[in-house]
Amino acid sequence: MRTEPAGAHDLRHHGDAEVRDDGARLTDLAVNVRADTPPAWLRERIAGSLAGLAAYPDGRAARAAVAARHGVAVERVLLTAGAAEAFVLLARALTVRHAVVVHPQFTEPEAALRDAGHRVERVLLREEDGFRLDPAAVPEDADLVVVGNPTNPTSVLHPAATIAELARPGRTLVVDEAFLDAVPGEREALAGRTDVPGLVVLRSLTKTWGLAGLRIGYVLAAPETIAALERAQPLWPVSTPALAAAQACMEPRALAEAAHAAHRVATDRAHLVAGLREFAPDGLRVVEPAEGPFVLVRLPRATAVRRHLRDLGWAVRRGDTFPGLDEEWLRLAVRDRPTVNRFLQALDQAVTLAKG
Repeated sequence: MRTEPAGAHDLRHHGDAEVRDDGARLTDLAVNVRADTPPAWLRERIAGSLAGLAAYPDGRAARAAVAARHGVAVERVLLTAGAAEAFVLLARALTVRHAVVVHPQFTEPEAALRDAGHRVERVLLREEDGFRLDPAAVPEDADLVVVGNPTNPTSVLHPAATIAELARPGRTLVVDEAFLDAVPGEREALAGRTDVPGLVVLRSLTKTWGLAGLRIGYVLAAPETIAALERAQPLWPVSTPALAAAQACMEPRALAEAAHAAHRVATDRAHLVAGLREFAPDGLRVVEPAEGPFVLVRLPRATAVRRHLRDLGWAVRRGDTFPGLDEEWLRLAVRDRPTVNRFLQALDQAVTLAKG
Protein backbone atom coordinates (compact mmCIF):
# COMPACT_ATOMS: atom_id res chain seq x y z
CA MET A 1 0.00 0.00 0.00
CA ARG A 2 1.37 3.40 -0.94
CA THR A 3 0.44 7.03 -1.33
CA GLU A 4 0.79 9.17 -4.41
CA PRO A 5 -0.03 12.71 -5.53
CA ALA A 6 -2.50 13.48 -8.31
CA GLY A 7 -1.80 11.66 -11.56
CA ALA A 8 -2.99 11.92 -15.11
CA HIS A 9 -6.08 9.72 -14.68
CA ASP A 10 -9.32 10.93 -16.24
CA LEU A 11 -11.40 11.23 -13.08
CA ARG A 12 -14.49 12.23 -15.09
CA HIS A 13 -14.57 9.08 -17.21
CA HIS A 14 -17.43 6.78 -16.23
CA GLY A 15 -18.87 3.58 -17.61
CA ASP A 16 -21.67 5.31 -19.50
CA ALA A 17 -19.05 6.74 -21.88
CA GLU A 18 -18.59 3.22 -23.26
CA VAL A 19 -22.20 3.06 -24.50
CA ARG A 20 -22.88 6.60 -25.68
CA ASP A 21 -23.57 7.47 -29.33
CA ASP A 22 -23.29 4.10 -31.11
CA GLY A 23 -23.59 2.15 -27.87
CA ALA A 24 -27.17 1.07 -28.52
CA ARG A 25 -25.84 -1.76 -30.66
CA LEU A 26 -23.71 -3.10 -27.80
CA THR A 27 -24.48 -5.45 -24.94
CA ASP A 28 -23.56 -3.35 -21.94
CA LEU A 29 -21.15 -4.78 -19.38
CA ALA A 30 -19.62 -1.34 -18.76
CA VAL A 31 -22.35 0.19 -16.57
CA ASN A 32 -23.09 -1.33 -13.18
CA VAL A 33 -26.86 -0.73 -13.24
CA ARG A 34 -28.85 -3.93 -12.72
CA ALA A 35 -30.44 -5.17 -15.92
CA ASP A 36 -34.24 -5.19 -16.46
CA THR A 37 -34.80 -2.25 -14.14
CA PRO A 38 -36.69 -0.31 -13.00
CA PRO A 39 -39.35 -2.96 -12.45
CA ALA A 40 -42.91 -2.31 -13.63
CA TRP A 41 -44.26 -1.56 -10.15
CA LEU A 42 -41.59 1.11 -9.60
CA ARG A 43 -42.23 2.68 -13.01
CA GLU A 44 -45.90 2.87 -12.08
CA ARG A 45 -45.14 4.61 -8.78
CA ILE A 46 -42.92 7.12 -10.54
CA ALA A 47 -45.52 7.72 -13.25
CA GLY A 48 -48.20 8.19 -10.60
CA SER A 49 -46.20 11.03 -9.08
CA LEU A 50 -46.39 13.08 -12.28
CA ALA A 51 -49.85 14.37 -11.37
CA GLY A 52 -48.20 16.34 -8.57
CA LEU A 53 -45.60 18.14 -10.64
CA ALA A 54 -47.34 21.51 -10.25
CA ALA A 55 -46.40 21.53 -6.56
CA TYR A 56 -42.89 22.00 -5.21
CA PRO A 57 -41.26 18.75 -4.07
CA ASP A 58 -41.91 17.73 -0.46
CA GLY A 59 -39.29 15.27 0.71
CA ARG A 60 -40.56 14.66 4.24
CA ALA A 61 -42.25 11.31 3.59
CA ALA A 62 -39.31 9.94 1.61
CA ARG A 63 -36.85 11.15 4.21
CA ALA A 64 -38.86 9.48 6.97
CA ALA A 65 -39.00 6.26 4.95
CA VAL A 66 -35.21 6.20 4.57
CA ALA A 67 -34.78 6.91 8.28
CA ALA A 68 -37.14 4.07 9.21
CA ARG A 69 -35.41 1.68 6.83
CA HIS A 70 -32.07 2.26 8.58
CA GLY A 71 -33.44 2.76 12.10
CA VAL A 72 -32.15 6.32 12.55
CA ALA A 73 -33.70 9.70 13.25
CA VAL A 74 -34.82 11.77 10.26
CA GLU A 75 -32.25 14.39 11.27
CA ARG A 76 -29.59 11.89 10.23
CA VAL A 77 -30.88 11.60 6.63
CA LEU A 78 -30.35 13.83 3.61
CA LEU A 79 -31.85 13.02 0.22
CA THR A 80 -29.69 13.94 -2.75
CA ALA A 81 -29.80 13.96 -6.53
CA GLY A 82 -27.81 10.75 -6.65
CA ALA A 83 -24.73 9.89 -4.62
CA ALA A 84 -22.66 12.07 -6.94
CA GLU A 85 -24.36 15.20 -5.58
CA ALA A 86 -23.46 14.10 -2.06
CA PHE A 87 -19.76 14.08 -2.95
CA VAL A 88 -20.04 17.65 -4.23
CA LEU A 89 -21.87 18.75 -1.08
CA LEU A 90 -19.23 17.18 1.16
CA ALA A 91 -16.47 18.93 -0.78
CA ARG A 92 -18.18 22.31 -0.60
CA ALA A 93 -19.73 22.25 2.86
CA LEU A 94 -17.03 20.76 5.06
CA THR A 95 -13.85 22.44 6.25
CA VAL A 96 -11.07 20.14 5.09
CA ARG A 97 -7.33 20.50 5.65
CA HIS A 98 -6.05 17.10 4.56
CA ALA A 99 -8.30 14.93 2.39
CA VAL A 100 -7.39 11.32 1.62
CA VAL A 101 -9.11 9.12 -0.95
CA VAL A 102 -8.46 5.39 -0.88
CA HIS A 103 -7.99 4.08 -4.43
CA PRO A 104 -8.73 2.33 -6.70
CA GLN A 105 -12.32 3.46 -6.25
CA PHE A 106 -15.07 5.57 -7.80
CA THR A 107 -13.30 8.73 -8.96
CA GLU A 108 -16.06 11.28 -8.44
CA PRO A 109 -15.21 11.94 -4.74
CA GLU A 110 -11.69 13.03 -5.63
CA ALA A 111 -12.88 15.06 -8.61
CA ALA A 112 -15.40 16.90 -6.43
CA LEU A 113 -12.79 17.62 -3.76
CA ARG A 114 -10.30 18.95 -6.30
CA ASP A 115 -12.98 21.08 -7.98
CA ALA A 116 -13.68 22.65 -4.57
CA GLY A 117 -10.01 23.55 -4.20
CA HIS A 118 -8.94 20.85 -1.76
CA ARG A 119 -5.59 19.11 -1.86
CA VAL A 120 -6.16 15.36 -2.12
CA GLU A 121 -3.74 12.63 -1.16
CA ARG A 122 -4.20 9.18 -2.60
CA VAL A 123 -3.68 5.95 -0.71
CA LEU A 124 -3.35 3.16 -3.27
CA LEU A 125 -4.37 -0.38 -2.41
CA ARG A 126 -2.17 -2.96 -4.10
CA GLU A 127 -3.03 -5.95 -6.26
CA GLU A 128 -0.59 -8.13 -4.35
CA ASP A 129 -2.57 -7.39 -1.16
CA GLY A 130 -5.85 -8.23 -2.86
CA PHE A 131 -6.72 -4.53 -2.83
CA ARG A 132 -7.45 -4.92 0.89
CA LEU A 133 -7.59 -1.94 3.21
CA ASP A 134 -4.94 -1.42 5.86
CA PRO A 135 -6.11 1.43 8.15
CA ALA A 136 -2.50 2.08 9.20
CA ALA A 137 -1.71 3.23 5.65
CA VAL A 138 -3.99 6.25 5.98
CA PRO A 139 -2.11 9.31 7.28
CA GLU A 140 -2.96 10.01 10.90
CA ASP A 141 -3.55 13.72 10.29
CA ALA A 142 -6.14 13.18 7.54
CA ASP A 143 -9.35 14.92 8.54
CA LEU A 144 -11.41 13.55 5.62
CA VAL A 145 -11.09 9.95 4.40
CA VAL A 146 -13.14 8.46 1.56
CA VAL A 147 -13.44 4.72 0.95
CA GLY A 148 -15.88 2.57 -1.03
CA ASN A 149 -17.49 -0.64 0.22
CA PRO A 150 -17.83 -2.82 -1.74
CA THR A 151 -15.28 -0.89 -3.71
CA ASN A 152 -15.82 0.10 -7.32
CA PRO A 153 -14.00 -1.18 -9.41
CA THR A 154 -12.24 -3.91 -7.39
CA SER A 155 -15.44 -5.54 -6.02
CA VAL A 156 -13.64 -5.98 -2.69
CA LEU A 157 -15.86 -5.93 0.41
CA HIS A 158 -13.90 -4.58 3.38
CA PRO A 159 -14.89 -5.68 6.89
CA ALA A 160 -16.97 -3.02 8.62
CA ALA A 161 -14.70 -3.28 11.65
CA THR A 162 -11.65 -2.51 9.50
CA ILE A 163 -13.28 0.59 8.03
CA ALA A 164 -14.43 1.70 11.48
CA GLU A 165 -10.77 1.66 12.58
CA LEU A 166 -10.30 4.70 10.35
CA ALA A 167 -12.56 6.80 12.58
CA ARG A 168 -10.86 9.49 14.67
CA PRO A 169 -12.04 12.50 16.67
CA GLY A 170 -12.08 15.44 14.27
CA ARG A 171 -12.07 13.22 11.16
CA THR A 172 -14.92 12.77 8.69
CA LEU A 173 -15.04 9.18 7.44
CA VAL A 174 -17.00 8.91 4.20
CA VAL A 175 -18.04 5.39 3.19
CA ASP A 176 -19.56 4.97 -0.27
CA GLU A 177 -22.02 2.09 0.04
CA ALA A 178 -23.61 2.59 -3.39
CA PHE A 179 -23.36 -1.15 -4.10
CA LEU A 180 -23.91 -2.51 -0.60
CA ASP A 181 -27.53 -3.47 -1.24
CA ALA A 182 -26.23 -5.81 -3.96
CA VAL A 183 -24.38 -7.81 -1.27
CA PRO A 184 -26.50 -10.63 0.22
CA GLY A 185 -27.56 -9.67 3.71
CA GLU A 186 -25.79 -6.31 3.28
CA ARG A 187 -22.83 -7.80 5.08
CA GLU A 188 -20.31 -5.29 6.45
CA ALA A 189 -22.76 -2.37 6.16
CA LEU A 190 -22.12 0.72 8.26
CA ALA A 191 -25.38 2.42 7.25
CA GLY A 192 -27.44 3.01 10.37
CA ARG A 193 -24.45 2.95 12.72
CA THR A 194 -24.39 5.90 15.11
CA ASP A 195 -21.47 4.74 17.28
CA VAL A 196 -18.69 5.53 14.76
CA PRO A 197 -17.49 9.14 15.20
CA GLY A 198 -17.52 11.28 12.06
CA LEU A 199 -19.15 8.57 9.96
CA VAL A 200 -20.88 9.60 6.73
CA VAL A 201 -22.48 6.82 4.67
CA LEU A 202 -23.65 7.37 1.10
CA ARG A 203 -26.25 5.18 -0.56
CA SER A 204 -27.56 5.19 -4.11
CA LEU A 205 -30.80 3.84 -5.57
CA THR A 206 -29.35 4.06 -9.07
CA LYS A 207 -27.63 0.69 -9.30
CA THR A 208 -30.12 -1.80 -7.90
CA TRP A 209 -33.24 -0.09 -9.23
CA GLY A 210 -32.06 1.27 -12.59
CA LEU A 211 -32.65 4.94 -11.77
CA ALA A 212 -29.51 6.55 -13.20
CA GLY A 213 -31.66 8.92 -15.24
CA LEU A 214 -33.76 9.95 -12.25
CA ARG A 215 -30.89 10.79 -9.85
CA ILE A 216 -31.72 9.72 -6.31
CA GLY A 217 -29.54 8.79 -3.36
CA TYR A 218 -29.07 9.72 0.26
CA VAL A 219 -26.61 10.48 3.04
CA LEU A 220 -26.63 9.09 6.57
CA ALA A 221 -24.61 11.09 9.10
CA ALA A 222 -24.72 12.98 12.39
CA PRO A 223 -27.39 15.71 12.49
CA GLU A 224 -24.85 18.54 12.46
CA THR A 225 -23.18 17.11 9.34
CA ILE A 226 -26.55 16.67 7.63
CA ALA A 227 -27.45 20.27 8.47
CA ALA A 228 -24.19 21.54 6.97
CA LEU A 229 -24.74 19.57 3.77
CA GLU A 230 -28.35 20.69 3.54
CA ARG A 231 -27.28 24.34 3.72
CA ALA A 232 -25.05 23.74 0.70
CA GLN A 233 -27.89 22.27 -1.36
CA PRO A 234 -30.02 24.36 -3.70
CA LEU A 235 -33.72 24.59 -2.93
CA TRP A 236 -35.75 21.50 -3.90
CA PRO A 237 -32.75 19.49 -5.10
CA VAL A 238 -34.67 16.21 -5.48
CA SER A 239 -37.61 16.04 -7.88
CA THR A 240 -41.06 14.76 -6.99
CA PRO A 241 -40.67 11.60 -9.14
CA ALA A 242 -37.32 10.87 -7.47
CA LEU A 243 -38.87 11.30 -4.04
CA ALA A 244 -41.66 8.91 -4.99
CA ALA A 245 -39.05 6.38 -6.09
CA ALA A 246 -37.08 6.76 -2.86
CA GLN A 247 -40.15 6.16 -0.73
CA ALA A 248 -41.20 3.16 -2.80
CA CYS A 249 -37.74 1.57 -2.61
CA MET A 250 -37.81 1.68 1.19
CA GLU A 251 -40.98 -0.40 1.46
CA PRO A 252 -40.85 -4.05 2.62
CA ARG A 253 -41.78 -5.37 -0.82
CA ALA A 254 -38.90 -3.47 -2.42
CA LEU A 255 -36.39 -4.50 0.23
CA ALA A 256 -37.37 -8.14 -0.23
CA GLU A 257 -36.97 -7.82 -4.01
CA ALA A 258 -33.55 -6.19 -3.59
CA ALA A 259 -32.47 -8.97 -1.24
CA HIS A 260 -33.55 -11.60 -3.76
CA ALA A 261 -31.72 -9.75 -6.54
CA ALA A 262 -28.54 -9.67 -4.43
CA HIS A 263 -28.56 -13.47 -4.16
CA ARG A 264 -29.22 -13.80 -7.89
CA VAL A 265 -26.31 -11.46 -8.64
CA ALA A 266 -24.06 -13.55 -6.41
CA THR A 267 -24.99 -16.69 -8.34
CA ASP A 268 -24.49 -15.01 -11.71
CA ARG A 269 -21.18 -13.53 -10.56
CA ALA A 270 -19.91 -16.97 -9.52
CA HIS A 271 -20.74 -18.23 -13.01
CA LEU A 272 -18.91 -15.31 -14.61
CA VAL A 273 -15.83 -15.74 -12.41
CA ALA A 274 -15.71 -19.49 -13.11
CA GLY A 275 -15.77 -18.76 -16.84
CA LEU A 276 -13.09 -16.11 -16.56
CA ARG A 277 -10.78 -18.50 -14.73
CA GLU A 278 -10.66 -20.58 -17.90
CA PHE A 279 -8.65 -17.75 -19.45
CA ALA A 280 -5.81 -18.10 -16.93
CA PRO A 281 -3.51 -19.63 -19.60
CA ASP A 282 -3.99 -16.38 -21.54
CA GLY A 283 -2.74 -14.41 -18.55
CA LEU A 284 -6.15 -13.27 -17.28
CA ARG A 285 -6.47 -12.78 -13.50
CA VAL A 286 -9.67 -12.05 -11.58
CA VAL A 287 -9.63 -10.02 -8.36
CA GLU A 288 -11.17 -12.39 -5.82
CA PRO A 289 -13.23 -12.73 -3.80
CA ALA A 290 -15.54 -10.40 -5.73
CA GLU A 291 -18.56 -9.25 -3.73
CA GLY A 292 -20.18 -6.54 -5.87
CA PRO A 293 -22.28 -6.71 -9.05
CA PHE A 294 -19.09 -6.43 -11.13
CA VAL A 295 -15.64 -8.00 -11.33
CA LEU A 296 -12.20 -6.56 -12.04
CA VAL A 297 -9.84 -8.47 -14.30
CA ARG A 298 -6.28 -7.98 -15.47
CA LEU A 299 -5.08 -9.36 -18.77
CA PRO A 300 -2.37 -8.66 -21.31
CA ARG A 301 -3.34 -6.49 -24.26
CA ALA A 302 -6.54 -5.41 -22.49
CA THR A 303 -6.88 -2.30 -24.66
CA ALA A 304 -6.89 -4.40 -27.82
CA VAL A 305 -9.23 -6.94 -26.23
CA ARG A 306 -11.67 -4.18 -25.32
CA ARG A 307 -11.56 -2.84 -28.88
CA HIS A 308 -12.21 -6.27 -30.35
CA LEU A 309 -15.03 -6.89 -27.88
CA ARG A 310 -16.63 -3.66 -29.05
CA ASP A 311 -16.39 -4.83 -32.66
CA LEU A 312 -18.08 -8.06 -31.55
CA GLY A 313 -20.93 -6.14 -29.90
CA TRP A 314 -19.82 -5.86 -26.26
CA ALA A 315 -19.02 -2.84 -24.08
CA VAL A 316 -16.75 -3.27 -21.06
CA ARG A 317 -15.27 -0.67 -18.72
CA ARG A 318 -11.64 0.34 -19.20
CA GLY A 319 -9.70 0.34 -15.94
CA ASP A 320 -6.89 2.81 -16.60
CA THR A 321 -8.95 5.85 -15.53
CA PHE A 322 -8.92 4.56 -11.93
CA PRO A 323 -5.88 5.68 -9.91
CA GLY A 324 -3.85 2.64 -9.00
CA LEU A 325 -4.75 0.75 -12.19
CA ASP A 326 -3.35 0.82 -15.71
CA GLU A 327 -4.35 -0.15 -19.23
CA GLU A 328 -4.23 -3.88 -18.43
CA TRP A 329 -7.39 -3.71 -16.31
CA LEU A 330 -11.06 -4.12 -17.28
CA ARG A 331 -14.23 -4.01 -15.18
CA LEU A 332 -17.11 -6.30 -16.15
CA ALA A 333 -20.68 -5.91 -14.91
CA VAL A 334 -22.41 -9.10 -13.80
CA ARG A 335 -25.26 -10.19 -16.06
CA ASP A 336 -27.51 -13.26 -16.29
CA ARG A 337 -26.08 -16.66 -17.20
CA PRO A 338 -27.10 -16.68 -20.90
CA THR A 339 -25.57 -13.23 -21.39
CA VAL A 340 -22.41 -14.30 -19.57
CA ASN A 341 -22.10 -17.39 -21.73
CA ARG A 342 -22.32 -15.30 -24.90
CA PHE A 343 -19.81 -12.84 -23.48
CA LEU A 344 -17.30 -15.56 -22.66
CA GLN A 345 -17.49 -16.77 -26.25
CA ALA A 346 -16.88 -13.22 -27.48
CA LEU A 347 -14.01 -12.80 -25.02
CA ASP A 348 -12.39 -15.95 -26.40
CA GLN A 349 -12.53 -14.45 -29.89
CA ALA A 350 -11.28 -11.07 -28.68
CA VAL A 351 -8.31 -12.55 -26.86
CA THR A 352 -7.35 -14.57 -29.93
CA LEU A 353 -7.63 -11.49 -32.17
CA ALA A 354 -5.56 -9.40 -29.72
CA LYS A 355 -2.74 -11.92 -29.91
CA GLY A 356 -2.67 -11.11 -33.62
